[in-house]
Amino acid sequence: MSKPLPTILRTHLTALRALLVLTVILGIAYPLLITGISQVAFDDKANGSIVTSGGKQVGSSLIGQSFDLPKADPADPKEEPRPDPQWFQPRPSTNGYAGDNSGAGNLGPNSEDLLKAVDDRRAAVAAFDGVDPATVPADALTASGSGLDPHISVAYAEEQVDRVAKNRGLPVETVKRLVDEFTEGRSAGFLGNEGVNVVLLNKALSEQK
Repeated sequence: MSKPLPTILRTHLTALRALLVLTVILGIAYPLLITGISQVAFDDKANGSIVTSGGKQVGSSLIGQSFDLPKADPADPKEEPRPDPQWFQPRPSTNGYAGDNSGAGNLGPNSEDLLKAVDDRRAAVAAFDGVDPATVPADALTASGSGLDPHISVAYAEEQVDRVAKNRGLPVETVKRLVDEFTEGRSAGFLGNEGVNVVLLNKALSEQK
């Protein structure tokens, strides 16, 4: 008759068996189950809500992006980006819409840097859209908390309609209709304000004849 294993060894073996069982259940089986359910029930969301146009991936409906003109000198890192007048422009981003580096600028309301940036943006946006600086919406002047928000206010979208229509040679009513079509309601019906997803709006705009 073999001698029983020492208590400390039995304890370690029991812990090892528990570790292996839990690893299989929680580290392999559970993730595969959840992944399978998400792929079947929420295929689009589970794969990043990718937006395609002309058979090509052009972005995600969850992450904003810039719509700028090509650089005059692509090799010049100091060249400032220039917004493309043919597209609806998103709100400012503190990180250039880099999905791996989300975050806010963390500048307070008394920051001189923030106040100067707001004044500079107000003048630039008003000149770009051909409107009175006093009418430029707040979201055209300040970045979101994540720096990745793809939405702008309805007011900012409507401000850009005439400029986009003119530069694309489209009827103003056609562009207004697109803004209305891509205006999203308040979250859960009562949280926040209505907004327009610029990525989806510009995708639809690119498909206009």
